[in-house]
Order: sequence, then structure tokens, then C-alpha cells
Amino acid sequence: MGKVKVAVNGYGTIGKRVADAVTLQPDMELVGIGKTRPSYEAVRAAERGYRIFIAGSGTKADFAAAGLATAGTAEEMIAAADVVVDCAPDKIGRENGKKYQAAGVRAIFQGGEKSDVAEMSFNALANFDRARDRKTVRVVSCNTTGLARAASVVVPHWGVESWEATIVRRAADPSESNRGPINGIVPTFQLPSHHGPDVRTIFPDLRTATTAMVVPTTLMHVHVNHVRLTRPPADATAVFQRFRSTPRFHVFAPWEHVDGTPQVMEFARDRPNGRPDMMENVLWEAGIRVDGPDLYFFQAIHQESIVVPENIDAIRAMFGLAEDGATSIAMTDKALSIPHP
Repeated sequence: MGKVKVAVNGYGTIGKRVADAVTLQPDMELVGIGKTRPSYEAVRAAERGYRIFIAGSGTKADFAAAGLATAGTAEEMIAAADVVVDCAPDKIGRENGKKYQAAGVRAIFQGGEKSDVAEMSFNALANFDRARDRKTVRVVSCNTTGLARAASVVVPHWGVESWEATIVRRAADPSESNRGPINGIVPTFQLPSHHGPDVRTIFPDLRTATTAMVVPTTLMHVHVNHVRLTRPPADATAVFQRFRSTPRFHVFAPWEHVDGTPQVMEFARDRPNGRPDMMENVLWEAGIRVDGPDLYFFQAIHQESIVVPENIDAIRAMFGLAEDGATSIAMTDKALSIPHP
């Protein structure tokens, strides 16, 4: 088949990154982006040459008053697409799904929607082949993506008896000034947190228990993992080497002097890939320890970008554009300038 025609409905933190990523893929074509109202992000979309379609309660007059041309309605965008990547705010995707179904268009939803919004939850390292020929797929949230990637490494190599993770969450994305600042640590009183059950939509037999707290930062999330292994390695070296040799993981060595998330994001800003993003799971060599059957490790998750390559791989899986997950991941990572081991 020719290039898959992709529409991105919603052009916020995730949507604008997915749209950019689509344009970089050799086997995909961006139909346009859906936007409810004019904003600086809509201006950037126009500057990039993306066609803007009016979504939700938006009006052509509002966009015209801002000097922005529009190409039609979101329904017209949907009709012109082979697949819609829904990046609308949480809970709106489910309503949008009715439109996609009526139009006979495949759809990809984000982790802000409950898992039953789609036929399956997706992670490229874990279950790429299960998404073949699916009509609807849900790319899990940033934190669940990070945990699922890590489980894709740990489960097959050492087995897991139980997995406990404490998720230290950023309070808001950098642009969300309406959600802060706060001076405090806020526990999430949903016990366990929703992340563990969400991981089990990908690894049904994985015994996971997660808790979460919100802290006053906008940079990244951090996971504190304690995994009881069934076939533990002799030491942490094997774990370190396995993570380092797996796509979409970046492990910092002690000599790099990356103490925490500020240095990680400064590292990302120095990358020549157009955005200060870190799409990989970030680990520290010094933060990986094996003590008998127990594996401990820290990982940092960039909430703004980690799911972007997963959306691209989901498209390839749904349309059979790659022989297998490893092939798709390599294609995606090359296009997005993500270093590949």
C-alpha cells in the first residue's frame, strides 16, 4: 500500500509531537491536525504547513480573526484519513471514537482514556504483533509506557514474582501554569494507584503494585522500582547491560555527572533533534542494584514525549507496515533521531 494517511485530532502537548513525528516517517502522510480554538500552537502548526481542521465547538470565524486559515471541519479531516491519532484532552477521546467508528476509520487513543476505549492497550516492545489489523488501539500513558518497557526487559530474562513501584509524579507539564506552583508533596490516595492495573492490560500475569505522589516539578516523573525476580542474575552488571542494549533506554554512567532530572533534560536540550525531548526510559548505572532475588532501579520518564514513538509504531502495527516490532522501532527511532543500540 502507499503511505498511510494520518490525522491528528488534538494539537496539545502530545498531539503536536505526534504530528511532527508522522511527517518524518517515510511510510506516513499527515492529513492535518484538529484544533478547537486558535492559539500559539495553532500558529506553529500553520508555520509548519499543517492543514488545520476545526474540532469540537471551534468556529471558522475565531480562526479567521486570528489570521489562521482552516481546511474544513474535523469530520472532513477524519473522512480523508486512514487512521486518526486522538490526542484530545482526557475523556474526550471516547466521545470522538463514535465519530471515527461512524466514518469507518481506524483510531489510536491515548492513556488518558480507560482501557476499554479500544480493542487493546499497546506498547511496541511488549505486544507489537497483537496490534496487527486492529481497528482501535490505545497507547498507554507515559508512566505505564515506562513500566511496560522495563517489564519487557525484566520479565523474559529474569522472571518476576512481584513488582512494586513508587511513582514520583511531576505536578504539571511546563506550560500548565494554571496547575501550580505548589509547595508540597501530595500523596495519591488511590491505593494501589491506577498504573499497576494499567500495566496488566499489557502484561496480564504480572503481579504489580504501584503507589504515586505528586511533587512540585514540571520536568519528569521518577519511578522507584523494587522487583522480586524468579531467576536473578549474579549482579547488577547483567541488568545494566541488558537495559543499555535495548532500544528506547538510556543509561547514564557515573562519570557523566547526571544527578537527576535537571541534568537529564539539559542533556535532552543539547541533542540535535529539534525538540528538548527524552523519548527513552532514563536509568542510572549507579541506580541499579541486585540483592539476592531483589532488583532495585530508578528510572525517569519524560511525560511530554515518551509515548510519541509508541504512537508511530502502533500505526505500523495496525497497517502491517513492518515485519515485526524490532523493525518498526528501528525505523521510528531513526526518523526521530533516537539513538539506537
